Amino acid sequence: MSSTASSADKSPSFEKTWGSSTSSGYCSDEAADSDSEFEQYFTARTSFFPKGRKATAHVKKDEPTECGKQVLTTADTQKKVKEYNTQINSNLFMNMNKDGSFTGFIKVQFKLARPVSVMHPKKGGGGGGAQNAGSRKSAGVKRRTSFYLPKDASKHLHISSRTSAREVIEALLKKFTVVDNPGKFALFERSERHDQVYIRKLSDNERPLPLRLCAGPNEKALSLVLKENETGEVNWDAFSTPELKNFLLILKREEEEHIKQIVERYKVARAKMQEALRGSTPG
Repeated sequence: MSSTASSADKSPSFEKTWGSSTSSGYCSDEAADSDSEFEQYFTARTSFFPKGRKATAHVKKDEPTECGKQVLTTADTQKKVKEYNTQINSNLFMNMNKDGSFTGFIKVQFKLARPVSVMHPKKGGGGGGAQNAGSRKSAGVKRRTSFYLPKDASKHLHISSRTSAREVIEALLKKFTVVDNPGKFALFERSERHDQVYIRKLSDNERPLPLRLCAGPNEKALSLVLKENETGEVNWDAFSTPELKNFLLILKREEEEHIKQIVERYKVARAKMQEALRGSTPG
């Protein structure tokens, strides 16, 4: 892993740390007549619906950590920055600035239940002449791919203590060329205390780096997670027609798989009962 810590600026720098690779899935191509978009949808999950998780720890929501309540003076901040840097075993240091702000790295984990949409990179214009170029320009076809991010994917961001949670989300989406509305996502803080997991959604104006500094580098004390913005039920009207058609294909495949599993389970149970009947003596 290589990273470069620069001085404070408004554009965060990034370090990619994928946890796993995308599993093979399937795709469906749809042409959107209304907006002339050609979209491909790749699924990297075995199920459209989130599966149940093991109950290893009780989860509580909307429980702010003590870090979010602390107000530090410049002297306190300098002291904590020095303490923080002595606790890490990498070059992801924090640095104080003359204006009292500081810069450092945060790690954001991705826990997205739905796919994200990204634009295809523009291909270099080869030959084909002016006529072909003109026809391509008039067509105005955009290519977009929707896919599930790999499980346990994460990314390091170099940000300022003045960078807000909303700016972190927007920078992440820009880095991945995600075209989804940033309002669909939210940044959460996660902490583990006394065998319990606490989850809290950060407000748009909260600043993640001071939270990281106060909690220290221990991920159990505090970690940052990017998830869908929990606004209740899914607003299906927010998705395009090709996206909705692709979700229907996913549901159909999942339904067929469930039916296959149920039929197989009953087939095995029936075979065991018949075998037991053959081995039993009438009584």
